[in-house]
Amino acid sequence: MNIIHHTAHRNLNLGTETAFSVLARANKLASEGKKIINLGIGQPDFQTPEHIVEAGIKALRDGHHGYTQSTGIPQLRETVSDDIERRHKVNISPDQILIVPGGKVIIFFSAMLMGEKNKEILYPNPGFPIYESAINYSGAKAVPYKLSEDMGFSFSADDILKKINKNTSLIIINSPANPTGGVVPKIELEKLAKGLQEYPNVVLMSDEIYDQFCFGEDNFTTMLSFPEIRDRLIILNGWSKTYAMTGWRLGYGIFPVKLYEIAEKLAVNIHSCVNASAQFAALEALKGPQDCVSHMNNTFKKRAEIMYTQLNEIEGFTCQKPKGAFYCFPNITETNKSATEIQNILLDQIGVATVAGTSFGKFGEGYIRLSCANSEEAIEEAILRIKTTF
Repeated sequence: MNIIHHTAHRNLNLGTETAFSVLARANKLASEGKKIINLGIGQPDFQTPEHIVEAGIKALRDGHHGYTQSTGIPQLRETVSDDIERRHKVNISPDQILIVPGGKVIIFFSAMLMGEKNKEILYPNPGFPIYESAINYSGAKAVPYKLSEDMGFSFSADDILKKINKNTSLIIINSPANPTGGVVPKIELEKLAKGLQEYPNVVLMSDEIYDQFCFGEDNFTTMLSFPEIRDRLIILNGWSKTYAMTGWRLGYGIFPVKLYEIAEKLAVNIHSCVNASAQFAALEALKGPQDCVSHMNNTFKKRAEIMYTQLNEIEGFTCQKPKGAFYCFPNITETNKSATEIQNILLDQIGVATVAGTSFGKFGEGYIRLSCANSEEAIEEAILRIKTTF
């Protein structure tokens, strides 16, 4: 008997994150002696800043070894509130902030809160693959809205609003965006907030994990800027990207008061609380010097300029200048090969790890994602290898 056929049917709806599969293949090839340049995985190539590491070590030495509150230690939630006030001039109560083990938790909590059979959830495509996976797992219908290259991989608020019907329960947005590097202009966010006033039962989840990595004219605008929708707004953010803390597994969500209690119950049931010492490291990240953040942003911006400029010199490739995050998303349709074919050629033949655009949804066909989270030397070597192949 094959036990997999007897597990809950909803498990068949779970997707995955192909970047980790590419990483595993790249590591295997590297272990076999092949020189691999990894432009696939979406994590900063910087070490966590020393003062943050020391705060985590100190917390362990000071005896912070036990459970904490399921919502997160009070001083961390208060400091997140202060950080939002400092950066966005918005007052958010610490009692609306939930500390979680990574941003993905907020995606799943949002889907579990609002998704069920006969409900519909709108999400960006191409977009972070866990959106669609979480929606499908919740039982809701996943309804994509297209991020078009013609619009700089932004969205049209009118397009999203037209897709809302009586079954729509949640809308997910992401800016700056993975995988495209697009940033949604403030005018579109304003239109969306205004338009949602006609749909008071629709919740909005804004993934703002890349909020401090913006390069272009369209600066980041948080959805917290629009008080008219704050009573049904969920914000996803955290420390993984901003402070190079991917392995610390730290994120936070801001929930409207009416949803917070249920989100807290989900936390109690699923993970009890977040690692205690990691929370003290996160506290230091927000309270300590912020020059590490500006340094990473400037470095990613410089690398992105190098990458997109040189990608446009490759026959069959065209690339828009990314406006944020740390990705380039070149169009490869003129190569007359699929995104997966290009991904496999680059990794297997020339040792450059990238991720096929179709890993981020059906509208990602014709594109690949390259991460700027590698050195300038590695990026230039990778582009040179690609140039000699096409």
